[in-house]
Amino acid sequence: MSELALTLIRLGFLALLWAFVLVTVLILRRDLTAPAEARPAGRSPREGRAARAPKPTKVAKQAKVKGTKLVVIEGPLKDTVIPLGTEQITVGRAPDSTLIIDDDYASSRHARIYPAEGSWIVEDLGSTNGTWIDRSRITSPTVLQVGAPLRVGRTTLQIQK
Repeated sequence: MSELALTLIRLGFLALLWAFVLVTVLILRRDLTAPAEARPAGRSPREGRAARAPKPTKVAKQAKVKGTKLVVIEGPLKDTVIPLGTEQITVGRAPDSTLIIDDDYASSRHARIYPAEGSWIVEDLGSTNGTWIDRSRITSPTVLQVGAPLRVGRTTLQIQK
């Protein structure tokens, strides 16, 4: 093999290594910053103020059934019960989440569940792998019916009476 070909192969390999490092750094940076949907409007992630929860969305009148507990029915935390009150529940890998899921398929702040007009609403907080009700991926705040399976990563949750 000629000296020129060997040098070109070395430079190509070096370029590929640098491209890999750059892509890795960009992905890590994206994953470590909170998604824009999870931040209150007008605030940057570096401001040290406490974030306020956005206003709950209006819910149709027919969805008035309200459960009393959130139960993990599949996953590593199976049979974990969280009583439902008037506070929102956050689900994710972050240590300040209400339900901490140690799962590679769950984001740090994956989803939140909050009460609104007698129903429970689930909202995906910009997670990478999505939040699913039954077999449908949710893209906006959605009413979580009693008994409907809510999947976050490998964990399945359910609101029960």
